[in-house]
Amino acid sequence: MDYSRTVKAAAVQLSPVLYSCEGTTNKVLQAIENAATERVELIVFPETFIPYYPYFSFIQPPVLTGKEHLRLYKEAVKVPSPVTEAVSKAAKAHSMVVVLGINERDGGSLYNSQLIFDADGTLLLKRRKITPTYHERMIWGQGDGSGLKVLDTAVGKLGALACWEHYNPLARYSLMAQYEQIHCAQFPGSMVGQIFAEQTEVTVRHHALEAGCFVVNSTGWLTPEQVAEICPDEKLQKVLTGGCYTTIISPEGVPLCEPITEGEGMAIAELDFSLITKRKRMMDAIGHYARPDLLQLQLDTDKRTVLHQNDIHLFRVTEQNYSTNGSNSNNDGASVDSEKVTSDQSLNIEH
Repeated sequence: MDYSRTVKAAAVQLSPVLYSCEGTTNKVLQAIENAATERVELIVFPETFIPYYPYFSFIQPPVLTGKEHLRLYKEAVKVPSPVTEAVSKAAKAHSMVVVLGINERDGGSLYNSQLIFDADGTLLLKRRKITPTYHERMIWGQGDGSGLKVLDTAVGKLGALACWEHYNPLARYSLMAQYEQIHCAQFPGSMVGQIFAEQTEVTVRHHALEAGCFVVNSTGWLTPEQVAEICPDEKLQKVLTGGCYTTIISPEGVPLCEPITEGEGMAIAELDFSLITKRKRMMDAIGHYARPDLLQLQLDTDKRTVLHQNDIHLFRVTEQNYSTNGSNSNNDGASVDSEKVTSDQSLNIEH
């Protein structure tokens, strides 16, 4: 691993185009283009940014969310699709690693998914939030351990988690143990008020310190007009404000740029990888400060499916002419051909 390089990264804070996958995708593509003019090599977008985070589920009781849930189904992203193809082309055109949050539709279910595109446009990973939080459980299905991966990318070893996955210390440690150099964090923003922004700051700064890695954190943002559109009840509108904290944190837990707490913007910083060594010299949670003789993490990385069929092995039975000496024949006058026919009929339906 190279600890002598420097990478230019950007965390984006944007408002979505509500109820429009196409509109929000265009904002993503424009942001990538804008970042390219700043020579950005890594760009991170907010949680489930395309088409938009399901803010409605936080203010409406489940019995009333059917209409909005179905509207989200209509605009959700399939993988692959024209949306992923457009982002892939933009990543390749600008030699930029892109970390994008989407509402993924797979059959009859939606998932909170993170897509990681390498600088050549390759979609390296599609991972799903392992446990949707609170109200989100009425909207999304669960992910599995197959997405808890640190990837070798054009900007280094990169991992990602969404929102309150950061409150699962074992999920974070699973990435740390894979030598994560850059951690990409995504939050919805515009929720709960200032306390959510403060909690987000504590969360991402702690991970940077504990992991000895950079954290590029992106949160979404709603305009006042969008808040009113989502929530006509003025008494509830305050719960869809605040909660924004878009910035980049060093391995020493220090913000490398001014955090964005309101409005749209792009937090940009240079990531000097020598700071990783500087931090880990003092505290390496997966090396000299670890005690694997006492504490270990077991990670199941299998992709979970609802149906699994074992391989079926068929043998080709050929009819043989009876011969006087019975060669190549069984007692019934037929023989088993030496050619074994293998049929792998595993059917994987994603959960």
